[in-house]
Amino acid sequence: MSSELQNIRIGLTSNHPCSYLKDRMERVAVAIDSQMQSAENYEILLANGFRRSGDTIYKPHCDACNACEALRVSVSDFVPSKSQKRLLSKMRSEFSWQLKQNLDKNWFSLYSRYIKARHRDGTMYPPRKDEFDKFARSAWLDTRYLHIYHQDKLVAVAITDILPHSASAFYTFFDPDHPLSLGTLGVLTQLELCKQLDKQWLYLGYQIDECPAMNYKVRFRRHQRLVNQRWQG
Repeated sequence: MSSELQNIRIGLTSNHPCSYLKDRMERVAVAIDSQMQSAENYEILLANGFRRSGDTIYKPHCDACNACEALRVSVSDFVPSKSQKRLLSKMRSEFSWQLKQNLDKNWFSLYSRYIKARHRDGTMYPPRKDEFDKFARSAWLDTRYLHIYHQDKLVAVAITDILPHSASAFYTFFDPDHPLSLGTLGVLTQLELCKQLDKQWLYLGYQIDECPAMNYKVRFRRHQRLVNQRWQG
């Protein structure tokens, strides 16, 4: 971490049940200095394993677990796998995408279907517009909504924070009944966006090897993981 950020103030939450590993307890460290709330400083914190929820910048700080590892993909070095190439081919022939400053009017019906099908036991259930807005928006970041359409029908939204030298895949929701892997398609589209914007990294959040729902992230190569505060890979 750069010298001017080494002494930032951190607050710790109390322990509570982990959202990803049911037999574990979790707590997070929260950056409480308001000066951290800028695109430039947040990008530095991202490179040091932090993420955001709304305007809150946090990092896992669990007492007896270090399963969460930040993961990022090198945009210029990304080489799609065979299955990703097939998905990219379909994306270019059957899908279209647009980067927007606001969500389409029909976003909530898609989001509701996604939450009810995939995350009924999670903290986002039941789906609510006001809770989602507090979770997704940030007053100090350039947050965009990457809309993905299949035959002119909205099938996925990948919320993306645009930073000076990188982008952060914040959250994606999609049609849970679609036959293709729309979560993977969302990341592939974000990588295409990063190429267009000449960004170095796409941050994909935390990888937890013991959580099967997250294993799609490691299929994007080349990627790096933050292990003991060093990027490896």
